[in-house]
Amino acid sequence: MNNKGNKSGGKGAQFDAIVIGSGITGGWAAKELTEKGLKVLVLERGAKVEHQTGYVHEFTPPWQAPNGGLPERELYARDYEIQSKIERGAFSWANRHYWINDRENPYEQVKPFRWHRTNVLGGRSLTWGRQSYRWGNDDFLANARDGHGNDWPIRYADLAPWYSHVEKFIGVSGQPEGLEHFPDGEYLPPMEMTALERALKERIEAKWKERRVTIGRVANLTVEHNGRGQCQNRNICNRGCSFGAYFSSLSSTLPAAQKTGRLTIRTDSVVESIDVDPRTKRATGVRVIDAKSGERMTFKARVVFLCASTYGTLQVLLQSRGAANPNGIGNHSDMLGRYLVDHHGVAAFGEIKGFEDRNYKGRRATGILIPRFRNLGRQDDDADFTRGYGFQGGAMRDDWTNTAALTDDFGAGMKHNIARPGKWVAFLGAFGEQLPQAHNRVTLNDRKPGNFGLPQLSFDVAYGENERKMAVDAGKQAEQMLKAAGAERVQLIPVRTMPGVSIHEMGGARMGHNPADSVLNAHNQVHGVDNLFVTDGAAMASAGTVNPSLTYMALTARAVDYAVAQLKAGRI
Repeated sequence: MNNKGNKSGGKGAQFDAIVIGSGITGGWAAKELTEKGLKVLVLERGAKVEHQTGYVHEFTPPWQAPNGGLPERELYARDYEIQSKIERGAFSWANRHYWINDRENPYEQVKPFRWHRTNVLGGRSLTWGRQSYRWGNDDFLANARDGHGNDWPIRYADLAPWYSHVEKFIGVSGQPEGLEHFPDGEYLPPMEMTALERALKERIEAKWKERRVTIGRVANLTVEHNGRGQCQNRNICNRGCSFGAYFSSLSSTLPAAQKTGRLTIRTDSVVESIDVDPRTKRATGVRVIDAKSGERMTFKARVVFLCASTYGTLQVLLQSRGAANPNGIGNHSDMLGRYLVDHHGVAAFGEIKGFEDRNYKGRRATGILIPRFRNLGRQDDDADFTRGYGFQGGAMRDDWTNTAALTDDFGAGMKHNIARPGKWVAFLGAFGEQLPQAHNRVTLNDRKPGNFGLPQLSFDVAYGENERKMAVDAGKQAEQMLKAAGAERVQLIPVRTMPGVSIHEMGGARMGHNPADSVLNAHNQVHGVDNLFVTDGAAMASAGTVNPSLTYMALTARAVDYAVAQLKAGRI
């Protein structure tokens, strides 16, 4: 893909549309807008990365890893204090160049908060977990049903065709299950469960008829798709994939947009604010700071899509203060930055015997999933909390690294042990829904300048009593299911106990019917600024219990379709 450099577009150049951000939603906005005939500028604050050639350590074997693959403690403590703590090994020597430098880009934590940020073209589409699930109608109804948060202005039926549109393009492998609250989609062949996972499915479903164990629905290709290669089962996806075997904007949406000849990409472009004409109440352009030279410039467009990731988007909206929007764009009713939500949880692990004669090959890029089964449609009699949770997990054999650490042998005995598969271990990790609360918010601290002299974001977010009770219940249910499946020595481990850790960041510019209690309308337009659209996680009015990225993509494609129709009709 030919990514234009810092001089592309030119100062003051006119575009039909500007897309701020190049990640999961920014890539989709660029693809849809250009394919509908618009001349588009994508602004990315991070550095240029080329698909394939930019994945510098994709094929580096462990024995050639810098520093023996061990963390560079002094460097991490100095420059990556937050990023290096990311879960599941998503930050490592192999992809450190994707992640932002914490020392150079500070933020304020009124309460402990993890803000995980990449700083390259493609954003977190290069490092995401790729779990791709549709929300069910219960998810869109929850706020109105129990009174926590505002009513969503859309329902599942509004988004269903756009889920299909996205799934058909990106490629999602999965197994249909026929559950109303866990809608099926357009799937490539599913990945295979391990022998123990199949046993978990059989034993859990036999004991609890309302529960379902399925293979994770993941944006990794099990067959060639749209010119991209099949997954090689390496499970090093967060380094980047030259085969294009998982969905990222670098491998998929941005190349599609580039093929139209109507795309310009400008990297190293830090968005300072969006200009709004106080007379027309419409966005007129985007103010940018060149990250390398410090030069300030403005780009003009007829429509703007803000897809900078939840907190980056909120920062831009809050910084966009002017005569028309003295408190930031969309902040006329003090809703902007409020009602932040993500996912919390607990994990359970256990050893299961009896499968020592079974094994598997490859490093599969997904696990298993148990969809939500608590408080579905109504409150369960034995539940002392509101909403619910689902589980993601898996069952696999210990490899030589764990076996070597646990063995008492040395020399020939140790070599004998580590050359053989270890014990089978099963785990279940809950993803619980956080309730929308007004006091969970992000603001600007003008007294604390960050990088480029812009004010730091200040996070004041915490889990509440409902989240605590839900986590307790999830732990009990996970333990019961593992024991019913034959697990021994089951242990509960707190995970995702700090807001931000799950990286499922949502809210702050939520959709709604009423401008008095929301920032966006049913088409992701900012109330009062009808040519400005927000389609990333900031738009979410609640958290649901499944990974949200597929919903972001569907919202983006739907919003672009509406925006282009409005442009052609002369309404914006």
